[in-house]
Amino acid sequence: MARIRKLDIEEWDPELRAMSRADTASPLEQGLTRMFAHTPEVTKGLMQFAGALKVHRDLPERLVELVRLRIAFHNQCRSCMAIRYEDAIADGVTEDLVCSLEKPMEATNLSDAEKIAIRFGELMATNHLAADDDVYDELAKHFTEKQIVELGMTCAFFVGFGRLAATWHMVEELPEAFQTDAEGKLSPWGQEAVRVR
Repeated sequence: MARIRKLDIEEWDPELRAMSRADTASPLEQGLTRMFAHTPEVTKGLMQFAGALKVHRDLPERLVELVRLRIAFHNQCRSCMAIRYEDAIADGVTEDLVCSLEKPMEATNLSDAEKIAIRFGELMATNHLAADDDVYDELAKHFTEKQIVELGMTCAFFVGFGRLAATWHMVEELPEAFQTDAEGKLSPWGQEAVRVR
């Protein structure tokens, strides 16, 4: 059971409700916004930031989804691990590709650019000070500075809000494998996932 009450959309600030298109989204697609709705003005700003990251994205959807899922594993955010976004699926994310995230540096179906982006995201989630000159030099081989900044901001978003979501324990709408406590770490690979827009 979630540790923060999910507000029904009838309780949301009308402007927030319109911004998030909550009336046409499933409860799972409404996601954390159901909790964020307790602070509507802050949430509107957060949605503008998240929307800008999405609308003005220069990085491929496939790459962003792979980074997101690897960070979700380290965060142990069950809702983050259980979701697959349609635009990433349209850009080539398959469950076989997700399974490669178990050992991404050994995967043959990931590009060098995807591997260093995943590595950077992993460092942001586990040991951010290890993202040193060598890591940035490798990033610069594959990405522009604009893309590296975008990757950093995206990873910061995923790490921070994924950790928050993990503490809120919002699992009741997820596939069963993500609802029950498991021994050891859960993973996004080898599990039933939920597709959302």
